[in-house]
Amino acid sequence: TCVLLLGYNRYSGLHPDTSWAEVVIDSVEELGIGLVLSVVILVALDRISPGQQVDEILGRIVVEALVIAIGVSVGTAQLGGDEEREDRDQPVGIGGHLILAACGAVLFAANVAPTEEIVVLGTELPPRQLIGLAVLSMTLCGLVLYFSDFRGTRRLSRPHGRFGALRGVVLTYAVSLVSAALVLWLFGRFDGTGLSAVVGQTVTLGVAASLGASAGKLLLQQ
Repeated sequence: TCVLLLGYNRYSGLHPDTSWAEVVIDSVEELGIGLVLSVVILVALDRISPGQQVDEILGRIVVEALVIAIGVSVGTAQLGGDEEREDRDQPVGIGGHLILAACGAVLFAANVAPTEEIVVLGTELPPRQLIGLAVLSMTLCGLVLYFSDFRGTRRLSRPHGRFGALRGVVLTYAVSLVSAALVLWLFGRFDGTGLSAVVGQTVTLGVAASLGASAGKLLLQQ
């Protein structure tokens, strides 16, 4: 969460001339807000109580704070006004692309990973269908990144040549798979499972994560 917040605030959330000290301060503030809101929401929904184990309570708070903190960071940037957006209107390097893709992938994947469908599909689908899902995910990445008329796509998604386009899709999908695997691991979906189930769940969740990653590079940057 800290890495995602630092990366988002550095490449998208603030002015390009902002110092790293200011980026760190803003990221810590957003993480703190996420943790506080996470506790309030979980208590209000009666999802944590004094009778539970400390590690269980902390786990739920941290997982909930992950999405909330990123949402706070994105919301702060979006409410910054048109002048700030104009100041940020410059090309983003490969590091910025990867960070923005990871933010979008985590936001999408974290909402789908807790469902049982990911486990069922990941363990029951044969290899040929998992390969089909991977191809579908990369196709969706390409469609969203290179053929959608989102505001700001010229700056982010129109690489030179076919090789540049293919590289962008592959990198985005790779970030999606890594993000999906990390989210599944955080939710304990890999506990006691074999390698085939781990790969299956990751590829299955990668469909949603790839949509989040490709859209996140466009929408979070605006």
